[in-house]
Amino acid sequence: MHGTWKKMLPPRSYVIWTLVVFIVFLAGLCIQNTDRVFQAKQEQPIVFPDRLVEKSIELEHCERKLLLNTVKKRTMALNVLSTWLAPIIWDGTYDINVLNNQHNETRIGLFVFAVKKYIRFLLPFLESAERYFMVGHKVTYYVFTDKVNDVVKPKMAEGRILQLHDVAADQRWQDVSMRRMETLTVFTKERMPKEIDYLVCADVDMVFNDHVGVEILGDLVATIHPALFLFEPEGFTYERRPISAAYVPHGQGDFYYMAALYGGKVDEIYKLSMACHKGIEEDKKKDIEALWQEESHLNRYLVYNKPTKILSPEYIWDTDLPNGEFIKRKRFLAVRKNHQEVRN
Repeated sequence: MHGTWKKMLPPRSYVIWTLVVFIVFLAGLCIQNTDRVFQAKQEQPIVFPDRLVEKSIELEHCERKLLLNTVKKRTMALNVLSTWLAPIIWDGTYDINVLNNQHNETRIGLFVFAVKKYIRFLLPFLESAERYFMVGHKVTYYVFTDKVNDVVKPKMAEGRILQLHDVAADQRWQDVSMRRMETLTVFTKERMPKEIDYLVCADVDMVFNDHVGVEILGDLVATIHPALFLFEPEGFTYERRPISAAYVPHGQGDFYYMAALYGGKVDEIYKLSMACHKGIEEDKKKDIEALWQEESHLNRYLVYNKPTKILSPEYIWDTDLPNGEFIKRKRFLAVRKNHQEVRN
């Protein structure tokens, strides 16, 4: 019986040759269908273990992970997810080609104030935006200034629109800063819903220094303050006086956000600006002013209305700040200036 079974088997060399041919065939099939194979793999739902959800997910970039071991500070801002699962955007955490296709017809607005001496920053701001901000997409610049006739229009790409709006210049720069919320409330309610889908709000005394694209778009988007991104919450400069409408109690808050860059869908910015403007007016009636004016009210709002997307300090940076080794792409930079001179 055993002898008969052995005679039925093909020679060993034939079996080996058959296996080799079969393996080569499979390899060729996989190479020809690489896109399909990897696409199927990517479409599998991602299930995050509880441990990673609680702690968030560290960046996979080896260099930054090595730096984490040398820092004896809070590293929550260096993750790629917040504790409520909002993505924290760092270089390499998105596929810009996929996102550009998704936002092919998206209308984007960029809101900026340039009053009094700050008009000098407007042209460099706009020129840098034309080079780096939402390149290839439809953009409307909403520029508010008390010097409309002094505005120099930069060379602009197709599909980019510059709107100039006259606005009164308050005597105090703190009042100028807070007036932006009042203006935002009016425009996001009455005009912008007809013209754009997303609005980005930025400070004019900055320049775009690297790519800032549709990866920053989301329902409600805020940027982590570059000077405080490694601080514990107790070190955040929230308004701590209970009398102020911007009050944030100790023990509350996740990140401290900078008012130099934030955005979202127009209706979400309307809700944010309306709440902040209302808080500013309440403080005025009490003859008080929040520690960091509109930024304090912005942070109060975001403590209790979590942003759906968070921008890392790559998106606001100052070359004079420490911990620059964590910031590989400095996308939106503060302009060097004499603060006292431009505010007077």
